[in-house]
Amino acid sequence: MRLNQVTFPVADIPRARAFWLKLGFALIVDSPHYCRFETPEGEATLSISLNPEAAGSGPKVYFEYESAEALDFAVALYERNGIEFETAPEDQSWLWREAQLTDPDGNRLILYYAGENRLNPPWRV
Repeated sequence: MRLNQVTFPVADIPRARAFWLKLGFALIVDSPHYCRFETPEGEATLSISLNPEAAGSGPKVYFEYESAEALDFAVALYERNGIEFETAPEDQSWLWREAQLTDPDGNRLILYYAGENRLNPPWRV
C-alpha cells in the first residue's frame, strides 16, 4: 500500500490554491470546489476541497526534506515569497528538525528533516 493523497478542507478555493502554488506544488485539477496538486518531489498528490464548515480541521501533514540544509534553505525561500512560519527550523527532542506553519485555513503543516531517525529512531520497537 502507498499513500497517494491528502485532502484539506478549505473555505476559499482561490486563496488556498494560491498558497499551494506559492509552495511549489503543480496544479493538475482545477475546479470551483476542488483542486489537486502534484508535490514538488515524488509521486504523491495533495488536494483542497471546498468545505467552509470543516476548514482548518484537517490533519497535520509532514513534508520531508533530504537534508537539514535543504529544509533551512526552503524555509528561507518561502519566507522571502511571503509565507509566514509559526516556528523556524529547530532541532527537536525526537531527533527531527522541523519548521511549522498553517495554510490560510488553519490546517497544520510541518516541514522537516529526520534522516535515519524517521524510520529508525534509537527508541524504535
